[in-house]
Amino acid sequence: MRNAAAAALVFVGGFIIMVLGIIGARFLAKDFGSSFHVWVSQIGVVLIALALGYYLGGALADRWQRLSLLVVLLGPAGVILFAIPNCAAWLINLIILRHPADKPIPIFWQKFDPVLGSALIFLLPCVILAMLSPYMIRLATHSLAQIGRSSGFIIAASTVGSIAGVFVAGFVLIDHMKLSNIFRAMGGLTVLLGFMCVAVHSWFQPGKP
Repeated sequence: MRNAAAAALVFVGGFIIMVLGIIGARFLAKDFGSSFHVWVSQIGVVLIALALGYYLGGALADRWQRLSLLVVLLGPAGVILFAIPNCAAWLINLIILRHPADKPIPIFWQKFDPVLGSALIFLLPCVILAMLSPYMIRLATHSLAQIGRSSGFIIAASTVGSIAGVFVAGFVLIDHMKLSNIFRAMGGLTVLLGFMCVAVHSWFQPGKP
């Protein structure tokens, strides 16, 4: 049951991350254009977030081993996602308006500005969501004899969630919802994920069989 709960949590986390990856590129396109560089930037920032989240999640799990820490982090991450439609414009303007209007934008910044925009908006919440997988592996595994199977099961669940996020975002959400509403839905789902952690918190107490 503990492994099933961990798999459910990381499935939802992986789902949200990839929804953000897909709709984030569409969101950035209105300011930076729908070029290849925008998609490269969004994919790159999501991968950076995954790397940082995996590392930080593992380090924090070794130190605290309390699921309650994720609750504290997921709540603010959900609020950030919910606020993107209202607050992202001024962050993007900080990037765009720093270029003189009467001069062409250098090629380097044409490529790198979408990276900055993506990082400012999406990096932090994606890092927090990525922390789920290593954290849950640490809390769900209490025996070295089980670590291979448990980690494989949890990573697979997160990947399946990411696959679902790609197809649901690309084939369903973008066709039927405004981007602003998708962000708000993902913010609400992230907060709900925090409440899910609260609900199963007692199952992952250190020393519990």
